[in-house]
Amino acid sequence: MKAQAERIPDRAAQFAALGDPQRLRLVETLAERGEASISDLSSGAGVTRQAVTQHLKVLEGAGLVQGTIRGREHVWALDADGLASTEAEFERLKAAWRQRLARLKLLVEG
Repeated sequence: MKAQAERIPDRAAQFAALGDPQRLRLVETLAERGEASISDLSSGAGVTRQAVTQHLKVLEGAGLVQGTIRGREHVWALDADGLASTEAEFERLKAAWRQRLARLKLLVEG
């Protein structure tokens, strides 16, 4: 239980990063494309390159994306480990919720 409590700031950062519609769109775009430059991500997004950069920095800080420099471009991709960690947390929460619902069902029906 202590290990879970120690990870709360990391999990909170991941959930907060995904809670913003623009950042969630960036994650979805990277999931579809595999990787993309800031220019590609800002094209047609209705936000500036600077805004996209700031959103990517938040996602990077949460461990959900990673950037690399290729020539003159900064190319971004999803961080598989960070996404797996977030997915595992959702699965843990889902299992706990199902257990609570099962206990409630037994209480109500029993």
